[in-house]
Amino acid sequence: MPTPHNSAEKKDISNIVLMSGDPLRAKFIAEKYLTDYKLVNDVRGMYAYTGYYKNKRITVMGHGMGMPSIGIYSYELFKFYDVDVIIRMGSCGSHSMEYKIGDTIIANKVKTVSNISKEILNEEIYELPVYEDINNLIIESAQKSDIELKEAEVTTLDVFDVYFDKIRNDGEIGIAEMEAFALYAIAKLLNKKCACLLTVVDAPYTDESISAEDREKRLNNMIEVALETTLRL
Repeated sequence: MPTPHNSAEKKDISNIVLMSGDPLRAKFIAEKYLTDYKLVNDVRGMYAYTGYYKNKRITVMGHGMGMPSIGIYSYELFKFYDVDVIIRMGSCGSHSMEYKIGDTIIANKVKTVSNISKEILNEEIYELPVYEDINNLIIESAQKSDIELKEAEVTTLDVFDVYFDKIRNDGEIGIAEMEAFALYAIAKLLNKKCACLLTVVDAPYTDESISAEDREKRLNNMIEVALETTLRL
């Protein structure tokens, strides 16, 4: 059963997976929040852990940076491990004053300027809808945990937006990141479901920076919302 990028046995992966770009964040989540967890994949250092959050069996796994990377891991999870839902938990950049450093974001629409949909879906698509039922569960979980959650259109780029002034100044992007569109395209292809939670960690309109301590706290808000949502799935 193991795929070229995942050595876990099929039984070792839950049907609900939380994914982060950084595999060390998956390790952090397992160690801080899960019980009876075990490492089920470490191929290429892309750690996956399966354990229990409040008696709910889930898997947390890294997905790397960029659409090709998350595309590989999400495809294998959906296709070969019978995963039903993937929730991405990532960092993002804000290009709108509406979204501040440290805000927790839920994608209510996913766009891209990439043509990756031609390869995944065999048609040119530059915007994908979200799964409202999953989003509603996430919003309910945030409200119950008294965590502020902002909805936003998310644009997935092939480049790290902080490095490119043209992207900063085009005025069409509110939230920018590098993975969500591919995840939604793979979910559409395989008739699965997904969601995208993000934390704003940089913004070109301000010199404000987020400290290591505050980054952990803010990321923890996002992580806790995702974890609480798994109890509703």
